[in-house]
Amino acid sequence: MSEPTVAEATNRIYESLHADNADIDMHIETLKAALTRAGLKEAIFDPARLVQNNRSGRKLMQAYFRQRGVTVKFAAS
Repeated sequence: MSEPTVAEATNRIYESLHADNADIDMHIETLKAALTRAGLKEAIFDPARLVQNNRSGRKLMQAYFRQRGVTVKFAAS
């Protein structure tokens, strides 16, 4: 089985967020490993795909991911 790409890991996080954060920590670790393999320093998320697309929701997501070692940025709408 091949390792997931950054895009696949990001999609799993979107799915997890829509499923009330089911297995979110596992998906964050997968994303972290995919970012390392790709040589990237941050994950880019589309704010339109988030459950809570408001400032406090985005800041909460950034803080949670940062505690787990992943820097989150949001794509411009």
